Formats: sequence, structure tokens, C-alpha cells
Amino acid sequence: MTSTLPAVTAAKVPAQRPPVPEGRSTGRTSPPVRLRSSRPDLLLCGVLLAAILVVQGWNIADYPTLSDDEGTYLAQAWAVQQGRGLAHYTYWYDHPPLGWIQIALLSRLPAAISPGSMTVGTMRFTMLLVSGVSAVLVYVLGRRLSLPRWAAGLGTALFGLSPLAVVLSREIFLDNIAVMWLLLAFCLAASPSRHLWHHFGAGLAAAAGVLTKETMLVVLPALLVTMWRHSHRDTRKFALTGAVTACALTGFSYPLFALLKGELLPGPGHVSLWDGITYQMSRPGSGFVLDPNSGSYGVLHSWLYYDRVLPLGGLAGALLLLLTWRWSVTARALAGPALTVAVLAAVALRPNGYLPAMYVIGALPFLALVLAGGAASVAHAVMTRWRTEGEKRYVTGGRYALAAVLALAAGAYVVPHWYDGDRTAVTADANRPYRQASHWLSTEVADPKDTRVLVDDALWLDLVHAGYRPGLGAIWFYKADLDPAVAKTMPHGWRDVDYVVASPTVRRDAKDLPNVRAAIRHSTPVATFGNGPDRIEIRRVRAVEGAR
Repeated sequence: MTSTLPAVTAAKVPAQRPPVPEGRSTGRTSPPVRLRSSRPDLLLCGVLLAAILVVQGWNIADYPTLSDDEGTYLAQAWAVQQGRGLAHYTYWYDHPPLGWIQIALLSRLPAAISPGSMTVGTMRFTMLLVSGVSAVLVYVLGRRLSLPRWAAGLGTALFGLSPLAVVLSREIFLDNIAVMWLLLAFCLAASPSRHLWHHFGAGLAAAAGVLTKETMLVVLPALLVTMWRHSHRDTRKFALTGAVTACALTGFSYPLFALLKGELLPGPGHVSLWDGITYQMSRPGSGFVLDPNSGSYGVLHSWLYYDRVLPLGGLAGALLLLLTWRWSVTARALAGPALTVAVLAAVALRPNGYLPAMYVIGALPFLALVLAGGAASVAHAVMTRWRTEGEKRYVTGGRYALAAVLALAAGAYVVPHWYDGDRTAVTADANRPYRQASHWLSTEVADPKDTRVLVDDALWLDLVHAGYRPGLGAIWFYKADLDPAVAKTMPHGWRDVDYVVASPTVRRDAKDLPNVRAAIRHSTPVATFGNGPDRIEIRRVRAVEGAR
């Protein structure tokens, strides 16, 4: 079913309206040329896509440092592929499973060709597909929001080539996949053809984004704003109702799944969705983001270490657009992305909220679009808005010169910083200690099948491929203290462990895990890889009489 403009009979044709003065808006967004039928758009988007994939793909396995979250999601995807359930241990509703189900689908072919390559570093290449699709969607959304071709290209380049985006987009995070779905939802919501099925599809894509990473729920009001602006007045109620219904019904499949399994509410002997939600909502806060002594402040500065232009420039641009939306055509066109940035910033500014390092991923494409929109507004003001009829040639030349100076000044500031950041990403080797530890555990342990190792999830699959028993020999260190099913296999607690791989993550979190802490205390290092706080120690647990 599609929405079409209402038929107008001869009797209903109104008198011809006067032309709209330049710089004024009719309140309607003129649909741009379709991407697939515009050769210049296809060429520009294709060149940018190639550049983004080269920069993000080069050295992807070696930089940045492997994270435990990446290993967790990939291990859960491996469990789905192997038919072991929704997780490599008990699935406890920490996140909806759709995210790693998609990772399982993306990695199925390479895992089938080379099962041993199902490790975090190698499987990062699957994220290139997600990055490529997201980059194209940023370009499409920019054009559908009436950005000129060069500005849409600028937004795509900002999103794909910022050192911050390069680092985070490489990692196997659910946020990257969720952002892809949200961008698709925005593109469908801003469709120039205004088909009702586009709005229904936007609701489905939004639900897929939320079921991939539930934090995307806060972005949905901005999506509704975009849909309201781009839907036809006569079918707006149907479009919004259909989108909300499609999103809600799809989203309710998650609690329905828990209900059918008898795990919706807490009870003896089983996990529950309610407990998972309670845990996520009650996680200890990392402090106020502007407090120098808080963890959130450290996270913010880790983002700004890679790039200040996109986060700070995009945030300033979003606030400016929201303040000027009544007078600016560009502000009205970019109301959805600007509101998205504002909402995500407001959530991050909670006095004692929890701010993970990957949180900014949800804002990156929208920061890029509003920054590109700001550049387009400045260019329009310089080149067009102040132009008068019969303007002298030297004045017009001065406008071009001013525009060129502004562009060169921006490039002179941004390019050197981005070059340094991207150069590090394509040359540094941050994961050599992990590779060395994996090799040692694969070659120096005499009988992996009868050896128990506490390890973080970044190395868990490496050990499984080396012959350690999944979940019983290779033990994700959290589970030694937090999973009753694992505790049953360790009647003597830490004494039943042979080795501890003390990576930075394990050493940091051991203080809250008694078995892990005791295993480290009663162990001696037999191999150390790397130096300083990023080193990885393989520690042999000292035998205790009566154990096992």
C-alpha cells in the first residue's frame, strides 16, 4: 500500500502562488535525485566507500587492542553457529540476542571455510561489511535531508575517516550493527516517495536496532520527528501508526520469548529477563562526565584523544541547529539528526550514569551529518544569501575567495590530526601480546583437554580451537565466580584451576571475583608478553594438597 498525493480536479486548482523568496522554506522537503539513478552521486559515494574500507580494513586485526566485549559477542555468535544455544554459557538476558545472531550470520562463511580463524582479530573483517553499509546509508540520508552532494559526501567522510570512527568501527561491537539499522530506519523515514511501506519498514528497522542494542531506544523520538516531517499530511496518521505498531510488535517478541521459556520473571533455578533488566539499570555509575575524578571523564577524554573535531564540532552544530530551527531551512531538514545528538548527549550528561566506551558509536553518523549541514549553511551564506542583483564581479570573486579560505583553514586543522590518528590505526600492532599468549597456550601446555585455564573472552575462542574444552577447560574468568553451572564443576574453587591468563581485564576485575583473585594470588608467572599495564601474564596456579 502506498501513499500518493491526493487527486486534484480542475475545480480545486488554487490560484497560482507567488514564488517563495530565496532563503525561505515552504515547510516541505524537496526530494533529491535518487542515488541509484544519479551517476555523480554513485561515483562520489563509491569513491568515498572505497577510501573508507581501505582505511578501516588495513591492519584491522592488529589495532586497536582486543577487548573482552568483542570476545564475548563473538563467543556467543560461535555458540549460535555450533547449536549450543544463545551463549557459550548460560544466557542470562544481559542483551537481546539478535546482535550476536547477526554476527553469527556474518561470520558463518569464513568460519565454515577455516574454523580456526573464528577468533576476534580475524573476525573483525566482518565488521567492514557493516561499516560499508553504514557509510552508504549516511550518504543516502544526507541527500534525502536535502544536503547538497558535496555536503553529503563530507558527512560520509567525517563518519568513515575520523580516527575515532576508524577505531570503534573496527571492533565487534553490537553498537556498530545497531547503528546500521537505525540509519536504515532514518533513510526509510525520509524517503522522498513517501510510500507507507517505507514507514512500516522504518519501524521494523528501528526495532531491529533496539533488539541489537537496547540503548538505541532513546533515539526513537528523533526518528519519529524525521518521519513526521517527511510523511504526507493526508497519510501521516497511517504512516506513524504503522511505524509505531511495527516497531512495538517486533520489539515485544523479546519479552514474549522470555515468557514462553518461563524466564520473564524471577524464580528459583532459572535466569529471568526481569533480573537482566534490573542488573543493567542498577549498574554502578561511572560518575559525571565533566568531573575530572570520574570514570566517565576518562571515557570522554579517550574519545577526544582520537578526535576532537567530530564529537565537539558535531555537538555544537546540533545545538545550533536546534536553536535556529524556526529560521533555518537546514536546521529543519536536519532536525532528526540534531535531536539524536542532543538526546544522546543528555543521557551521557546524567549526574551518575554509566558511560561505556562504545556509547559514542550511536552518535557518530549523526554528528557527521549535522557538522556537514553546518558547513553547507556557512557555504550557502557566503556564496548565495548575501548576494544582490547586479553584484560586481570582484565581489563575487571575493565570495569564492572567502569560501576557499574557510575550506583551507578547516582542512589545515583537521587533516594533520586525522592523518596522525589514521596512520596509527593502519601501522600499530597493539595485539602482539595476545597472539603470543595464544601461541604459548596452544604449544606449551601438554594436555589442553585436561587443563583448566581462566581467561578473558578475547582469548576464549583461541583456546577452544587449540583443544581446550569449551566452558570447562577454557573458562571465561567471570563465570568462575558468577555462574552456578560452572561452580558445580569446580568443587574446590580456585584450586581446580591450572592457569590464569592475567590480561589487563582480568587483573582489573579480579578484585570483585574471589575465585579469580585467589587464583592469581596463589600463582606464579611462567610467561609474560608485553610490558607495563598492557602486559599479559600466563600464571600457573600452585598445586594444593587435597585439590581435585
